[in-house]
Amino acid sequence: MLTSMTNMLAHEAFEFHPGTDASGLLLLCDHARNHMPPEYGSLGLAPAQFERHIAYDIGARDVTLGLAKKFGAPALLTCHSRLLIDPNRGLDDPTLIMKLSDGAVVPGNAAVDEAERARRIALYWQPYHDAITATLDGIVARGVAPVIVSIHSFTPAWKGVSRPWHVGLLWDRDDRLVRPMLAALSAMLGLVVGDNEPYHGALEGDTLNTHGTGRGIPHVLIEVRQDLIADAAGVAAWVERLARVIGVARGE
Repeated sequence: MLTSMTNMLAHEAFEFHPGTDASGLLLLCDHARNHMPPEYGSLGLAPAQFERHIAYDIGARDVTLGLAKKFGAPALLTCHSRLLIDPNRGLDDPTLIMKLSDGAVVPGNAAVDEAERARRIALYWQPYHDAITATLDGIVARGVAPVIVSIHSFTPAWKGVSRPWHVGLLWDRDDRLVRPMLAALSAMLGLVVGDNEPYHGALEGDTLNTHGTGRGIPHVLIEVRQDLIADAAGVAAWVERLARVIGVARGE
């Protein structure tokens, strides 16, 4: 099993909170931070771009850590901006390293060649995924069935169109966690709940396809609207809300 705040390579690719829970719940946050390693500077972008969703999932890290504390569950979170390399993409996905993201040209990614691509994979993508594999292997070795919950956030509007959902659950073929969670969320008054909204959970090679679907492990990706978790009060409210529905799905 990994130890807390493991740094596998020269630049920290992820942070690991080991937790104390033995139930098998593993929390993930693929887009936790907007940090850039010093040698990459700002990739030629203005600082304001790193405050946008193109750089990270606003509020997702705090929600993930809140849930980890609530359950005493292990959590793995990335430590670099998705603009450097996107941990939630397969290695053959053309959006693994974005040259253009929601209208923002990324100058530092324009001339990425195969050597630089391989370097970013080795330093920042692979360690995170290796850590997920190692953590899941450790859970299985204890004779416990793992469950994966991945936390993301989404913008209140996209291309000028408002998004009505407060929260969405993304999934592909495995609905073991999703169905009870959808029912529990839908029973909460005032919530607009998306079933594979605002995105669809079927993405070949992404984190949950690789570690959930590929291994037959129950999993769900939770998307919370960013304006709802942009401050401490919102984060606390959603940690409580999501903890209840995760508990329902786990039969607690």
